[in-house]
Amino acid sequence: MKPEDLKTLRQFVRSELTGDNAQVDTLTDKPLPVYDTFRETGLANWWLPQEVGGRGLSLEDSVEIVNEIAYGDAGVAFTLFISVLGTTMVQLYGSEELKARYLEPMAARGSFCATLGSERNAGSELSKIETVVTRDGDDLVITGEKFFSTNTDFADFLVVVARAADDPEAYHAIVVPRGTPGVEIVKRWDVIGLRASHTYQVKLDGCRVPADHRLEGSGLRLLEIGLNTSRILIAATAIGIARRIRDHCMTYAKSKPFRDGTLLDSPVFAQKLGQMEMLIDVMKSHCLKAARDCDQIMAKPDAATAFARQGTLKSALTAKMFCGQAGWDVASVGSEMFGGLGYTHDLPIGKLLRDIRYVSIVEGGDDVMRELVFSRYVVPVPRRT
Repeated sequence: MKPEDLKTLRQFVRSELTGDNAQVDTLTDKPLPVYDTFRETGLANWWLPQEVGGRGLSLEDSVEIVNEIAYGDAGVAFTLFISVLGTTMVQLYGSEELKARYLEPMAARGSFCATLGSERNAGSELSKIETVVTRDGDDLVITGEKFFSTNTDFADFLVVVARAADDPEAYHAIVVPRGTPGVEIVKRWDVIGLRASHTYQVKLDGCRVPADHRLEGSGLRLLEIGLNTSRILIAATAIGIARRIRDHCMTYAKSKPFRDGTLLDSPVFAQKLGQMEMLIDVMKSHCLKAARDCDQIMAKPDAATAFARQGTLKSALTAKMFCGQAGWDVASVGSEMFGGLGYTHDLPIGKLLRDIRYVSIVEGGDDVMRELVFSRYVVPVPRRT
């Protein structure tokens, strides 16, 4: 990432997300104008490859970008980067025609895509999804209901994971244009954090798309591969939130009377802030390491094959787990420093506490992550499933 890009990014955060007029902790019917403003920075969908007209920035660069945006607002950051899940699947496993038809407009317009995997009954056990896809001549017909999907209503296209009707053991990932008849928004979720983002429950009622819109490979494996990128960036939001909490604590401590001075003079405060800084530093180091692991595979000429063999990256799992838990520790200690005010809406700490909680919940809660680490990287290789 160029220094001028970082300067532009920080100016965007200062003016749009942390200024006195910032209105990001709110539910709105339509996406906030801040997303249009972000397009003007030239960084929208910054990770899309240059071959489709994108900036082609690495996942390591993306950690830095998300860290900066999340310092201002994690919900805005989540909205801006979560398309990486679907675009990674299309980039690696879509035909050249699909990439030209769907990724090039995203790069040109700075628009969004959405991924539809989770369901009410399946939860994190995606092998139990009930959405089905049926082959009908030259078309695929998709029917089912998806529980949580971010950006769906204003996305250019959706990547839907569905079970094959003729083979219950087979799963497909299919690109579905947002305007396809049968795509219905059931509701928008009233989330307690990331309120600048838009997450929906979606019904698919006989959605018909050409058969060539199916991505190559097992839909569940493709989703697993795409999740490497989005999980690392979810972890990166925890860095930005934790930094913002640290800075609020420092500002508060300078003016908060304590004994014969201010809270800033307290050795207990110093120890707590030192602990925060240690956690923030390790969070960032691990996110960058996980991003480099992913970038190294993406740079290979046979990246799609290499990712198909690898599946879930250990560092992506552990980065998301560690950053969620460490970030929560920072937020918890930070909120206590404000005393009773830390449990009110009068100070930003309450919002930051709500925002950081999502890191340990979305795209696999910590218990799911622990089980994946155990089954993929702890159990001896001959016994792995």
